[in-house]
Amino acid sequence: MRHPTRTALRRRTAALAAGCALLTALVTTQLGASPASAAAPTGVRQWVTDAHTTGAQLAAPGAVTTTTAAADTTVHVDPALGFQKITGYGASITDSSAAVLYRLDKKHRDALMRDLFDPHSGNGFGMLRQPIGASDFATSDYSFDDIPAGTTDYALKHFTIAHDKPQILPLLRQAKALNPRLRIVASPWSPPAWMKTGGSMIDGKLIDDPRIYDAYARYLVKFVQAYAAAGVPVDYLTVQNEPQALLRTDYPGTDLPVAQEAKVIERLGPALKAAGLRIKILGFDHNWAEHPFDVQSHVDAGEDPELDYPFDLLNSPAAKWISGTAYHCYYGDPSAQTALKASFPGKDIFETECSGGGVTRTIGAMNNWARSMIFWNLALDENHGPHTGGCTGCDGTVNIDSTTGAVTYTANYYTLAHFSRFVRPGATRIAVSVAATEGDPAPLQATAFRNPDGSTALVVYNPSGTAAHTTTITAPGVQLTTTVAPGATATYTWGRR
Repeated sequence: MRHPTRTALRRRTAALAAGCALLTALVTTQLGASPASAAAPTGVRQWVTDAHTTGAQLAAPGAVTTTTAAADTTVHVDPALGFQKITGYGASITDSSAAVLYRLDKKHRDALMRDLFDPHSGNGFGMLRQPIGASDFATSDYSFDDIPAGTTDYALKHFTIAHDKPQILPLLRQAKALNPRLRIVASPWSPPAWMKTGGSMIDGKLIDDPRIYDAYARYLVKFVQAYAAAGVPVDYLTVQNEPQALLRTDYPGTDLPVAQEAKVIERLGPALKAAGLRIKILGFDHNWAEHPFDVQSHVDAGEDPELDYPFDLLNSPAAKWISGTAYHCYYGDPSAQTALKASFPGKDIFETECSGGGVTRTIGAMNNWARSMIFWNLALDENHGPHTGGCTGCDGTVNIDSTTGAVTYTANYYTLAHFSRFVRPGATRIAVSVAATEGDPAPLQATAFRNPDGSTALVVYNPSGTAAHTTTITAPGVQLTTTVAPGATATYTWGRR
């Protein structure tokens, strides 16, 4: 077995070094029209969420409150340097989310869905990640081809999406009607149990058999076709959620090594094409770095931890069918995305799952090439459920009390709002730099975007719990000094809208 830490470090260092020139060329050509051709901004508006002030969530917009005090930080926005296009922001209508939302009567549920998805009066969520079968946030374990133990169904005669028809699919259709530009990425937590080594959706591996790889690829194609027939087109697919996680004991999961994921994708790509489906496949679907627990679990099992999983996958023959790589935010550093982008500049980066990461991880993901940020559950109850296992402290973007039906808008809702309300699909991330006082223990974090209509959105976060920052914001046609309170997130917009 190769030395995983040394190999991973060598690969990442080489990727960053080799990719610098290529990335410079890439970012200067993706922006499009020169900023000199855009009309000068006529005013700057701000929306602020203050973590330390009750009721100050996404406070009413208005002209920026400026100050004449000396600035300790400068935030400079440079629209001449463009990076990735943005696809969208959102969450996941898990089985648990659907169950919680259906506890509301239709009137209140419809109003909440407008708050979440309407791009004019609500957050305008534009991307969802949908489990293919059960996840840890489900009311039961299920796949779309469940058959008696000890039997097989290579012809997929028992395939059905009946489980999703009463609640999940109606909510997805409603979300799509509210936001026609909604995009969906679908991910399985486990293949059907009969395809697994342990005969269970919980833990185990995919059986290493060409018939199984073929059946699993066709299973995913049938899912896409069935969802499309139900009025919910899928835009992106991954073939396994968190393929490096072992030893799950209470919810669906599969240990899927690089070689097996490649074998599935080598069958899935041609099968999608033969079916006339223009679905993009995303690889990996796991953390920025492998968690030490998972590394040790592989070592204990006598297996290679495969710390270079996304690199190895994109170096495999399956790469021709892979549009990009999906990442999660739970361990590691988002700079891993830039290292991968440097090695494979033609492949996209998506952030497909994050919970509890807040503004810091969202800004970090955006500043490292992510085209999306998808938080986990759209809605949960006051007990962070219902769920079959896994995360016991996750919040939805909203929490709905199981007794009173009261809706609480969580920090996740407001974090996403600072992006989804102001960064339009097709926006380009543009360069932003933060110059802070030397030795500042909690400097401002920032990311910026230029929308297709020429407007600019700048998101700034102050991670300090105690210190305000007096900040000068500069950009072509913009120079002002304002104050960002401790723990506050502020979105500034200017230009055409």
